[in-house]
Amino acid sequence: MFLHLGGDKVVLTRELIAIINLESPVIAPSTKEFMKVAEEEGFVTSLAEKDPKSCVITDRDVYMSPISSVTLKNRAGFVEKISIKKKRPRKARPARSARSAH
Repeated sequence: MFLHLGGDKVVLTRELIAIINLESPVIAPSTKEFMKVAEEEGFVTSLAEKDPKSCVITDRDVYMSPISSVTLKNRAGFVEKISIKKKRPRKARPARSARSAH
C-alpha cells in the first residue's frame, strides 16, 4: 500500500517507521535530537512550503509533511489496526463477612 505525504511524494507503508505530530506542544528531547542529526546528515526532505505538520520517518529517509499526522495515519490504515483499550470501571467487591467465632 502507498501513502501520499504531500507534494509529489509517495512512500510504501511497509517502509514507515514513525509518523510524528509536529503540532504537538510536547516533543521528546530524543526525538528532537534524532531530527537534528537526520537534518545534519542530509536525510531530511521538506515537502511543506511553510511549517510542516508532521514528520514521517521511513527506513531510508525523513520527510517533513504539510499533512497532519492524524490524516496520514488514517490514510495508511493504521486506525483499523490500533486497539484502544478503555479502562473498565472496577467492580465493587462484596463486603467481607465477619467470621463467627465458634
